[in-house]
Amino acid sequence: MAYKSQAGGIEKNGSLSSIFYCKSDLKEGSLQWAKDPPNGQVLMVLSMDNNCSASSFDMELCAEKLKSLGVQQVAADEWRRLIQEAILKPEVRRYMFYNSRAFQIAIAVIFYMSLWTNIYSTVQLCSFGRYWEASVLVTLAAVAITVVVILVLDRRQRKINMNTDVRLAAVNEFFIKHSLILGITDVLDGPHSILQLWFVHFSPERCLQSLSAHLEELRQTRESGLRHSLDQLCVVMEAAVQPEPAVEEASCEESPLLSNGVNFKKEPMMCNQLLRLIPEGPPEVMAQQLLVIFSGCYVRLLVSGRLPPTTAAGHVEPSSVPCLCQFIQSAALSTQQCCLPGR
Repeated sequence: MAYKSQAGGIEKNGSLSSIFYCKSDLKEGSLQWAKDPPNGQVLMVLSMDNNCSASSFDMELCAEKLKSLGVQQVAADEWRRLIQEAILKPEVRRYMFYNSRAFQIAIAVIFYMSLWTNIYSTVQLCSFGRYWEASVLVTLAAVAITVVVILVLDRRQRKINMNTDVRLAAVNEFFIKHSLILGITDVLDGPHSILQLWFVHFSPERCLQSLSAHLEELRQTRESGLRHSLDQLCVVMEAAVQPEPAVEEASCEESPLLSNGVNFKKEPMMCNQLLRLIPEGPPEVMAQQLLVIFSGCYVRLLVSGRLPPTTAAGHVEPSSVPCLCQFIQSAALSTQQCCLPGR
C-alpha cells in the first residue's frame, strides 16, 4: 500500500490522509506557511503498515516538511534517532500490533465464541437447557459480557500508555521547542493495521504559564494531595543489583594451582525500582515535564476525538476541546491515578 502526500492539499487513500497547511512560493521555489496555525491544528500525518516489518515512515518527506516548519536540517539526525528509539524498535512495534484495533477485534470475536460455547455447554446440563429459549439467553449473555469487555478496553485506551505515549516524551521534548507535539495512533484498513504519526501545532507558552500557576496554587493549598498525585506518575524499572565486594580474599595456599578452564558467568540479579516521572522542583520545571510527558497521549486522544469536552475556554480552537494544560489538570493532578508498568 502506498500513502502519498502533497504540499498545499489533502490526498486520501481509504480512511487515511496526510494534511499539510502550507503554500508554494513559485518565485523562490520553497514552501511557506500561509498563516500561523492555531493550537491543536494537525500539520502532518505519516503512515506505515505495521503488518510489514520492513515498512517504515517516510523520513525523507518528513524532513522536507519539517524544514519548511523551521526545524533545521542539522537536527535531522537527532529527531530521526529519537523517533527510531521511541516507536520503530521491533519490540515496540509488536506491542503496538498486539494493542491495535485489528488485534482487539480478533480477540473480541474469539472471546465471544469461547464464552458462548462454555455457557451453552453449561446450560445443557440443566433441565431447561433443551429449550430454544436457552440459546437466546446464552447469546444475550455472551454479547453483554463481550460488550462490557470491549468498553473496559476502550476506557483503558483513553488513559496514558507507558509503552507508546510516554516513549514519545523524548521526541516531544525536542519538537515542543518548535511548537510541535507528536502522537501515534493505529487505524484498521481492511486486514492491515496502519500506524499513523501525527504532527500537531502547539505553542506551549500559555499552557506552561497556566500550569505553573496551577501547580504553585496547589502547593500552597494542598501540597500533600499534589505530591500524592504526582507520586502516582511513576514507572517500574528493572535495575541490576550490584554485588557486594568480597570481604577477604582466598589465601594462596587454598587457591587451586591449575585453573579448570571453565568460566561461569553469573547473570546479574535484577530488582524492580519505582522511577518518578515528575521529580520535585520549581513549578515551571514540573509543568514543563508534565507537558512533555502528556503530549503524546493528548495528541492521540485529540485526533481520535476522545478528549472529554470542556466548558472553560482553553488555548486551542475550538473552545469545546480542552487544551493540554486543562487535560493535565483533569487527568494527572488528581488522586485517581495508578503506577504505569515499565517495559
